[in-house]
Amino acid sequence: MRTQVVIIGGGPSGLLLSQLLHVRGIANVVLERKTRDYVLGRIRAGVLERGLLDLMREAGVAERMRREGLAHDGTLIAHEGGTFHIDFKALTGHSVMVYGQTEVTRDLYDAREKANGQIEFEVEHVEIHDADTDAPHVTFHRSGTEHRIDCDYVAGCDGFHGVSRQTIPLSVRREYEKTYPFGWLGILSETPPVDDELIYANSQRGFALCSMRNANLSRYYIQCALSDKPEDWTDAAFWQELLRRLPDEVSERLVTGPSIEKSIAPLRSFVTEPMRWGRLFLCGDAAHIVPPTGAKGLNTAASDVHYLYNGLRQFYEEGDSEGIDRYSERALARVWKAERFSWWFSSLLHRYPDQNPFDLRMQRAELEFLRTNRAAQQAMAENYVGLPY
Repeated sequence: MRTQVVIIGGGPSGLLLSQLLHVRGIANVVLERKTRDYVLGRIRAGVLERGLLDLMREAGVAERMRREGLAHDGTLIAHEGGTFHIDFKALTGHSVMVYGQTEVTRDLYDAREKANGQIEFEVEHVEIHDADTDAPHVTFHRSGTEHRIDCDYVAGCDGFHGVSRQTIPLSVRREYEKTYPFGWLGILSETPPVDDELIYANSQRGFALCSMRNANLSRYYIQCALSDKPEDWTDAAFWQELLRRLPDEVSERLVTGPSIEKSIAPLRSFVTEPMRWGRLFLCGDAAHIVPPTGAKGLNTAASDVHYLYNGLRQFYEEGDSEGIDRYSERALARVWKAERFSWWFSSLLHRYPDQNPFDLRMQRAELEFLRTNRAAQQAMAENYVGLPY
């Protein structure tokens, strides 16, 4: 088999790249180790930046998002001194869209199926060969049979544990990592959201977040110990702790109910450089991970897709390799800015075990500065809605 681009990973970044390339007539094949149902069973957050919204429109998959997504013009920050509002629309002219990552992935799968796009599910033992030459190829097994695809380029959209990053030699790769000393316990409940906007809360007991999927499905998080397990927390214990971390005017109107999903996610920051080796390109979690505080995971993956898609389009349509030659440089410049924002926002809102009284006062001063300073609010809003590509 031969194609122009092999995309390893059938999550949202791989599917978005596949659909965008298809729109421009660039042949591609997607390899996914799980089934479609398994991929769609993953519960992920969904705050979409303006750049991702534009990519969805360009890919022709924005119609359901436009109908069902919740446009958010701002967010609320709660702390010991009260609650204040960051008005994204007034400060930047842009909004974000709350639309679940699962729904983004479903829309992309439907589009690829409608276009008869080639997605190979349940593949095993994927290997990338000769990526540092002009003739790369990818092999994989399915049902005990080995298959080979020759291609021009390989896009590694297969996450942190995938084969793509590991294909780049250790002599070439440089990795940067920060592990946070806490996790997020999150639940999904069939209850109306406590507010029309997301609420980020800093409290003496730790961080909390009030989010939503739609008008009748809420997502809530609290900071927890890394040693905790979901089964350690009953629904009643979760709701009790969440209410303790929210201002009275918020907790008084919060509707509780049985959880339909409960999980704990550790927080970490990770970046690998470079994001290109020969004809292999890394996208999304294969190259970088951000803590979820700034809602940048899916969005940084989308920015990678933007740079890679446009580089490939420029090469195939114009014969110009400038875009793919500078892919790693351009993608990493934006990735590090997203990492900085996620690190800063996490530092602003969480309680760290080694914080001393001075650190806590600095955190309080930072929150007060954000509350009262328009320039600080504008910087936060610009990062939250998404820096330009």
